[in-house]
Amino acid sequence: EPMSKRQRKKLLKQKQWEEQKDLRRQKRKEKRQKRKLERQSKPDFSNEGNDRKRMRKEVVPSTLRLIVDCSFDNLMVLKDVKKLHKQIQRCYAENRKAFHPVQFYLTSHGGQLKNNMNENDKGWVNWK
Repeated sequence: EPMSKRQRKKLLKQKQWEEQKDLRRQKRKEKRQKRKLERQSKPDFSNEGNDRKRMRKEVVPSTLRLIVDCSFDNLMVLKDVKKLHKQIQRCYAENRKAFHPVQFYLTSHGGQLKNNMNENDKGWVNWK
């Protein structure tokens, strides 16, 4: 069965791609090793990527309080309640990583939000 010019080109490109697979893999490996060596040779202490590894004794609690009033969840559709839940999760997570964490409170926590958090985030009761 004769092959069209487009099909021949496509097969040729695919063949070249397969032949150069090992070469691409080797280049990626070398690039990763190069970056690793660069990171080891010049340690950067101001890097924010090491937040999780920093010592907890560096954390100084803030006197500020963050209060989220959840009493309006009965006026929200379920989609908005789920978004609120995600925002609360994000606030909690970022607060834990902060150098000066604030006191974080949820008030009037019940209704749709509480049901959603019970279904999707069993560990929320340990936030206290």
